[in-house]
Amino acid sequence: MSAASLRLRHWARTGRSPAARALRGVAMALRHPPVPVIRPLHRALYGLHLAVAGTLRWLLQALWYTPLFQSRLAATAPALSLTNGMPMVQGPLRIRLGARCRVNGAATFSGRAGGAVPDLVVGDNVTLGWRNVIAVGTRVTIGDDVLFSSDVHLAGYGGHALDPAARARGEAEPLAERGAIEIGAGAWLCAGVFVAPGVTIGAGTVVAARSVVTRDLPAGVLAGGVPARVIRRLDGARDGAGE
Repeated sequence: MSAASLRLRHWARTGRSPAARALRGVAMALRHPPVPVIRPLHRALYGLHLAVAGTLRWLLQALWYTPLFQSRLAATAPALSLTNGMPMVQGPLRIRLGARCRVNGAATFSGRAGGAVPDLVVGDNVTLGWRNVIAVGTRVTIGDDVLFSSDVHLAGYGGHALDPAARARGEAEPLAERGAIEIGAGAWLCAGVFVAPGVTIGAGTVVAARSVVTRDLPAGVLAGGVPARVIRRLDGARDGAGE
């Protein structure tokens, strides 16, 4: 672009003269042309758009994503409900899902190479939400009726060795740094919960949003914090032990 063209563009963008302001107005109108809104017409078109898009999404989910994902499982999961596409599965991993599970397609399941093939075992009527990450080091077990909100991360392996020299060489963490994770039936992990390797969360326990669970939690409690601690029992009694 020539120097004269650059000067003209600078004048059109920054000039305060009536001509420069008029030129900017014309350019803005051409870039964002005003489109009149005819409310009855556009409201009908909006409803048609939603109906067509929803039908296409349902067909793609039912006829493409769901059977493809079912083929990756160790056995067919009865009444599986996938939404928002198909979960990403990385590495060696044996996956078993129970009946009537709901799985968001933005989830990621991964298994760590080295040693026996890790297992992800999910019970019946489980909800795995948006952007859940389940990294299976050895085994992850999720009981019946468990609910994971968005951005829940089960970290059965760290992904990198703790030793800096091994990490610099790109080596994976040793087997001793991986661990099984167990989530008891009826537990609810709220948005953004992180669970470390080797942790068991008891049945019916609720873990508050953004908590980091580094040690076992008993059944039937509300827990939260970094690291997560028992706040109270869900029957209403305070837990004075400060677990």
